[in-house]
Amino acid sequence: MHCAERLLARGDRVVGVDDLNAYYAVSLKRDRLARLEGKPGFRFAQFDLAAPGVLDALMAEEPPDAVLHLAAQAGVRYSLENPAAYVQANLVAFANLLEACRRQPPRHLVYASSSSVYGGNTRLPWSEHDNVDHPVSLYAATKKSNELMAHAYSHLYGLPSTGLRYFTVYGPWGRPDMSPILFAHAIMKGEPIRVFNRGDMQRDFTYIDDIAEGTLRVLDSPAGPDPAFDAAAPDPAASWAPWRVCNIGNHQAVGLLAYIDALERALGKTTTKELLPMQPGDVQATYADTARLDALVGFAPSTPLEVGLARFAQWFRPYFGYT
Repeated sequence: MHCAERLLARGDRVVGVDDLNAYYAVSLKRDRLARLEGKPGFRFAQFDLAAPGVLDALMAEEPPDAVLHLAAQAGVRYSLENPAAYVQANLVAFANLLEACRRQPPRHLVYASSSSVYGGNTRLPWSEHDNVDHPVSLYAATKKSNELMAHAYSHLYGLPSTGLRYFTVYGPWGRPDMSPILFAHAIMKGEPIRVFNRGDMQRDFTYIDDIAEGTLRVLDSPAGPDPAFDAAAPDPAASWAPWRVCNIGNHQAVGLLAYIDALERALGKTTTKELLPMQPGDVQATYADTARLDALVGFAPSTPLEVGLARFAQWFRPYFGYT
């Protein structure tokens, strides 16, 4: 939604696709969509990207200049409960997307990867040049698979593609299964916050406006072959093909307890914390090296956590009816 708003504001035509599934509240998805519908240049198509042939038909009808693929079955913990959803949404749907791009080639395909691909890597900050062969969740494995699938199509068909490894995105209109909204509801209701690994966790929280800015700058800068790529010593971030991956994070690892304190200050209330063990599929810390993003598009996220959480709280309280 945030990227679509920016594209429309600068005069682009946008065809948005979503199946509006019930993984989380459809009302929130429809409220996001309502912010776009009726704006000049916007069209919405509701269907499942995993359905055969539907995306092909849409892209044949309106051949795209660029494709921004931010659809996925998200969430690390849910992948332990419903792995089939991840196979369909993240593998089958992505394969359909690549095939549609092969038939109607855009000048650039940009897709959402994830910081989760770094898996068990404990060397921080995480760099695109690091090996990412040790995922700790099926969700992470599907995102790494997307990067590999995109590389095959970039090599075989010359499809320029960039995978963006997002780091803990937060802000207004965010997903309700992520910590900002989960924790904010608990704080406002005076309920305990469930804190995993007993609070000994760090996350690179990245504000949504920075994510949208970085994403669109990358979208406007199609990937090309890396002339410095050495097949005898391959760089995991680059290729002889028009393919690359890139981190988008705030380049700051924030302790989970410090983050909760900042959220409480933004909301003007406090609550108790229930300290729990580490959950399967989680990692102890995430921290983005953003030098590559800065070098590619002259931008790196920098919104301070306190500023981002204040903006989040200004949206959260009235949207969910807290006074």
